[in-house]
Amino acid sequence: MQYVMIPQNIFSIPDFTELALLIDGCSENDIERALQSDKVDIHGLAALLSPAAESFLPRFAARSAEITDRRFGRTIQIYAPLYLSSFCVNRCAYCGFAADNKIERRILSYDEAEAEADILHQRGFNHILLVSGEAPARLGMEYLEEIARRLRQKFAAISIEVQPLEEDEYARLFAAGITSVAVYQETYDRKVYDQVHLSGKKCDFDYRLQTPARVAAAGMREVGIGALLGLADWRLEGVALGLHLAWLRKHYWRTALTVSFPRLCPAEGDFQPLVKVGEPQLSQLIFALRIFDPDVGLLLSTREEARFRDGMIGLGPTRYSAGSCTAPGGYSHPELGGEQFAVGDHRSIREVCSDICRKGYDPVRKDWDATFQVN
Repeated sequence: MQYVMIPQNIFSIPDFTELALLIDGCSENDIERALQSDKVDIHGLAALLSPAAESFLPRFAARSAEITDRRFGRTIQIYAPLYLSSFCVNRCAYCGFAADNKIERRILSYDEAEAEADILHQRGFNHILLVSGEAPARLGMEYLEEIARRLRQKFAAISIEVQPLEEDEYARLFAAGITSVAVYQETYDRKVYDQVHLSGKKCDFDYRLQTPARVAAAGMREVGIGALLGLADWRLEGVALGLHLAWLRKHYWRTALTVSFPRLCPAEGDFQPLVKVGEPQLSQLIFALRIFDPDVGLLLSTREEARFRDGMIGLGPTRYSAGSCTAPGGYSHPELGGEQFAVGDHRSIREVCSDICRKGYDPVRKDWDATFQVN
């Protein structure tokens, strides 16, 4: 299989029918070769994600744990999301914030957002993720810059997950205090992407695909990518994530990279996941990507239940959210509705950290400081 990236700063993804050829026909020999290799290529990743690899899951877990311990030590970074707005102009079939869903919409004022952040800071969080629906007219650059300026002295790292922006806008946010950007392709399957994105700027597959490169080019310390598990074939999403990771590593080697694994659940508008992805499949994907890219940060959010998250401690993921609320203003007013998605792990940060310690790991609340930044 050949994939072309022309010019240098443009990433392209093959059609999923081409990616399927990488997985089809993978043998146990291919899997053994990948498990024993110090450097796994995209063909090795495809073998690790193949149906033939399902019986290797215990060995995958052991190999992934060994790599994670060697590269990250016995640590799990803790963070929390802070939802700023539920307004969105896009119609995405899978999202509770979709424009045509009849939910209560709100956007936090500067003071309300700061009050929410103060609650998280008092609870012990030093890393936060600012999240919003995509409605630039309501939550644009000026809003994000002001929020960053207000919060940058309180938190070691501030990430954002908002609408895709231009390179110069990311540079402005970096100067204001934002250190990381998460932007998920949702699905790398172009056909499915068109099927579930019904209207809005998010319908532009290619613009979204190039966003991580714009983030890195702007000088952000870190960029996070991911795919929504439940829209398309999870094995092929995994290969696509590997291709994207490898390309970003090659062209933006100074930028730290992370991957998230959000599994879809039923949402407002009677949405049901298009593809079933169970815990064994999610585990195989996490282990395979850890073996493929030993240095990538792997995030496991409170979408997953406490039982599963506890079982994954030390096996691959390096970052856990805790005490999460997905409704704007929900930390100050827990009775508010309008969540983007239902949370599976309802434990507080104290409970999550206690369970991490019980497994012999250290819950890290701060592992970065702005003074480390080299200009």
